Amino acid sequence: MKKTLLSLFFTSALFMARADEGMWMLTDLKKQNEVAMTELGLLIPTDQIYNPTGIALKDAVVHFGGGCTGEVISAEGLVLTNHHCGYGAIQQHSSVEHDYLTNGFWAMSRKEELPCKGLTITYIDEILDVTDYVNQQLKTDADPNGTNYLSPKYLNMVADRFAKAEGIALTPGRKLELKAFYGGNRYYLFVKTTY
Repeated sequence: MKKTLLSLFFTSALFMARADEGMWMLTDLKKQNEVAMTELGLLIPTDQIYNPTGIALKDAVVHFGGGCTGEVISAEGLVLTNHHCGYGAIQQHSSVEHDYLTNGFWAMSRKEELPCKGLTITYIDEILDVTDYVNQQLKTDADPNGTNYLSPKYLNMVADRFAKAEGIALTPGRKLELKAFYGGNRYYLFVKTTY
């Protein structure tokens, strides 16, 4: 009897479960998720979340130090992140006399700010769906075993080709990152600026 009830519980739970969570690409919010997000309570248009040609929420979210997210909270570029993300930067300024890890630090003026050598902040300027272009490149590039197609080296080469073909200007601070998604069924090119 217990096994039957337990089996019925799990079976009914499977029918009630919905698969509406997961990763939503910013570029696809409008066509795939805007209606659902609005029904769930979203109060702003999706182009205020992601807009490659205008200001949107994506401009307030940064990649902090190569491994964490951060949020820009002022027009002058003040960034917040989690304590563990800034731990190394805090530690580099701490000493026995100034234990910033324990006591914290507050710069009362810009002159008192402590620069953190090597710390970077990266903005995603634009995300491009380049699946068709990559698939075209995969057809023309000879790799009979298909082993190099998802390698970073190959994806960097394709990203560079795309940038040249589309006239995307790159500088030492502006870089491209081409990533495969959904098991190599979609390819997105991230245009990023690092400070």
